Amino acid sequence: MRATSSVIVGRDAEIRLLDEALESVTRGAGRAVFLVGEAGIGKSRLAGESTLRAYDRDMPVLRGRATSTGLVVPFRPLVEALSSRFRAAGAPDDPELQPYRPALAGLVPEWRVEAVAPGYAISLVELAEALLRLLAVLGRERGCVILLEDLHDSDTETIAVVEYVVDNVAELPVLLVGTLRPDPGPALDLALAAELRNTASLRELGPLDETAVRDMAAACLDVGPGEVPPAAGRHLAQWAGGNPYLVEVLLADLLDTGRLSRAEGGWQLAEHDEATVPTGAVRSWARRLARLDEPVRELLLVAATLGGRFSVGALRAVTGLDDRALFAHLRTASEVGIIAPDGAAHDHYTFRHALTADALRASLPPAEQAALARRAASAIEESAVELCGDQKQLVASLRLAAGDKTAASRQFAEVGRQMLDAGASGSAAMLLERARGLAADEDRDEVTVQLAIAQAECGRLDEAAALLDDLPPAPAGSRAAEERAQAHTQVAWVATMAEQPAQAHRRIRAARALLGADPRPEQEAALAVVEGHLALLPEQDGRGEGRGPVGWGGEDGRERLEEAERSARRAALTAEQRGRPVVACQAWQLLAMLSRERGFDEADACLERMLAVAEEHRLAVYRAEALVRLGTNAFMRTGEATRLETARTAAHELGSLALLQSVDGLLAMQSVLGGRWERARGIVERSVEASARLQNLSTHRYLLLVDATLAAHQGRAREQERALLRFRRAGGQESMLVPLQRGLCQAVGALMGEDRERAKAELDAALAWEREHPSFFYLSGRYGLGPLLRILDGEDGGREAHREALGSPGGQLAWNRMFLGMADAVLRGRDGDPDGARRAVERAGRAAAVFPQAWHLALRLTAEAALVDSWGEPVAWLRSAEEYFHEAGVSPVAGACRAALRQAGVSVPQRRGGRERIPAGLRTAGVTPREYEVFVLLAQRPGNQQIAQSLCISPRTVEKHMASLMTKTGSADRSALCALSAESADS
Repeated sequence: MRATSSVIVGRDAEIRLLDEALESVTRGAGRAVFLVGEAGIGKSRLAGESTLRAYDRDMPVLRGRATSTGLVVPFRPLVEALSSRFRAAGAPDDPELQPYRPALAGLVPEWRVEAVAPGYAISLVELAEALLRLLAVLGRERGCVILLEDLHDSDTETIAVVEYVVDNVAELPVLLVGTLRPDPGPALDLALAAELRNTASLRELGPLDETAVRDMAAACLDVGPGEVPPAAGRHLAQWAGGNPYLVEVLLADLLDTGRLSRAEGGWQLAEHDEATVPTGAVRSWARRLARLDEPVRELLLVAATLGGRFSVGALRAVTGLDDRALFAHLRTASEVGIIAPDGAAHDHYTFRHALTADALRASLPPAEQAALARRAASAIEESAVELCGDQKQLVASLRLAAGDKTAASRQFAEVGRQMLDAGASGSAAMLLERARGLAADEDRDEVTVQLAIAQAECGRLDEAAALLDDLPPAPAGSRAAEERAQAHTQVAWVATMAEQPAQAHRRIRAARALLGADPRPEQEAALAVVEGHLALLPEQDGRGEGRGPVGWGGEDGRERLEEAERSARRAALTAEQRGRPVVACQAWQLLAMLSRERGFDEADACLERMLAVAEEHRLAVYRAEALVRLGTNAFMRTGEATRLETARTAAHELGSLALLQSVDGLLAMQSVLGGRWERARGIVERSVEASARLQNLSTHRYLLLVDATLAAHQGRAREQERALLRFRRAGGQESMLVPLQRGLCQAVGALMGEDRERAKAELDAALAWEREHPSFFYLSGRYGLGPLLRILDGEDGGREAHREALGSPGGQLAWNRMFLGMADAVLRGRDGDPDGARRAVERAGRAAAVFPQAWHLALRLTAEAALVDSWGEPVAWLRSAEEYFHEAGVSPVAGACRAALRQAGVSVPQRRGGRERIPAGLRTAGVTPREYEVFVLLAQRPGNQQIAQSLCISPRTVEKHMASLMTKTGSADRSALCALSAESADS
């Protein structure tokens, strides 16, 4: 008889909690629940009950478990959870998941066809966001459950992903259930912190009381609680300590020894002189082993030495058994309930409980345990030409069990370095920390250096710095000094990217001290690149407040940046010659930024070189970065987004969600400037919250600014202020985006409200900021809108501002060329050159082809000057602007155009309202009153000529309205749009 309970006893409160969580998830309110308790207390059984109840609700369930072998395997529980769901079903094909497939391919081998590009390591946050989106899609209809067991054995990467999911699951139809022991460590820290933040429920499972133990024994014996001999109940309660696993083990021992047997009057317990102590579980297993055939017994002892989970290959290598004998013994061990096939891997088995392996090992004397571990390590090493990372970790654990700390340390360190190279910095840090603690004196410093790099890559810069600073002195120029200097340089780069200049400067000084007065050229190049990027970061004053680069407004700051550029150029060439392509790409990227001031051709040349180096050396990350920056420059120069779309494809192929969001932010801004407001809004809504969850702060701020700019350009002042408030709360007021906030957002917003004085004040504020800080944005108004407004108002500095803008790289950008061209027209008209003014307007119009809103704003602004100085076609311009802004719903500008027309003695047709007549859905989609008039007529499926006659407009205007309506309603063609109109009329 197998003494296992078919029911759960003593856990009614926990089951109610899980039922409530499942019910909540079906309503779209996500939950996270952590079950904490000692080994054998019933966590897995309770979690399994929750999955059965989820299946009853037809919910998808994903289930994974951390390894209990002591091996550090990045994301193992997550890999197992996803594989449990998709190994047979295949990859989900929901379009919403398309951007996340490359990240998820890192977890699901079957999805490798869409894996990330070589050389790119998906960040933890990117992967966590991808998992969150996948769970949300799976749970869209009924909710879903992800169960992760034994989190105390998880790697740090898994813990980080779980924390991200827990913090962001509240509004998604997802239940996360995690089980863990109450051992100090990252998993317990996560569970306790989540409970404090009210983002998760934590339940600590205590021991069963005597009544529950008796009920459990009754369930095992398949009888009523009253039929369990009282002495047997007391025995189990006393020696199992309320632990369900030990209850089963001790009950099985009673049955196997015949002490508990069934007689005619029911179950009876025989008296026995030997008292079973709590550690008697070990004795119990020893007795059970003794009753097995010797080959099976030996196989189980070897398996227990390999860990709670073991592979058939490793077992074969150590035992030397052929497949026939090996699998026969495995079947026997499975039939008696000691082991079971591992559902997550076809070639692995697992002990029924982690305590089982511990008990079996403990049944051997220490010397025999060490000898068996030593034999197993040697057999595994001899079984393969080259061991994989998991095998090396297993060998290291076996060497440690055998007492060989030095050999174990070297194996752990080797796997740690491999994981660091692969981007699994958290797992690398765990292994290198373990290696450092075991290392011999001659190995410890080298391991410490690698550990410092891993800690820095994890974002633990203080720990990395402390490790490097605690190293003993090394002679300048020695091999050890060069390795440490490289580590200091890498940590300095991480600190620079994290905007921690003080830490970066300390690392640079330490690296230079180690390299001496004459570092090799490639070493100097790596340091120069970091120092160049540092030159652009704000320095900190004595109060810890940012001041910007020292003396940016004076000669010192200018010389500092010029020197940074000279050093970066030398570094780029040296790095290419010395085979350091990553440093070369970093240098060319810096040069592209610094050389913008002299023109975009030079900046693009630097980026093209960066692209060439990246493609030659298959550096996928830097290739995508180069394409994004080239696409950004092309967008700024022409207003077109073709190269940005190409860059987005590259970012998607790379699998970088952060880079993809960055491109989407740029595309959203391009859509705002191009008057494609619904497209811009869709991008912002899709990306703004996700960028916050990814901690992609710079892109998050930019998307918030795009949102505010979108509202400003539509004349929606309240929405603009709400969006700007979010922008400021995200730190936007202290970011490099301030000029765009002032000039492109708030100044244009003021003009949409016909408040020219406020617009000029905002432009002046943007200009003042740029004179005190480094700025590489050229759409702040300084090079276009600002000079136009100054000239229109007849300010003394208007002509000089115009000349300065024309001579700058910023003046060559399409957005700015449009405003500067209109400013030129105003000046020529004012100087009595109407033909020159007309040609200037034509040139500006060509530059403005992709900026309809800005073009009509420029026409409205310029028309008044043209009326005064009698040049151009101001009446036609005002009519066109009035029509545009009326259709766009920007009443102040449309009203100002009508007022200007009346002042010019021109009759103005009365405009009716009608926006309130538009159904809410269409109004939200941005359908204008005139478009709605066309939409209503489409129910009868008339031709364009009929519509034009009915509304007294031209057929060409009807075509324009039709195209706009199809875009805004998402209709595939005219027929679908007519059907939608008929449906709307019926309702």
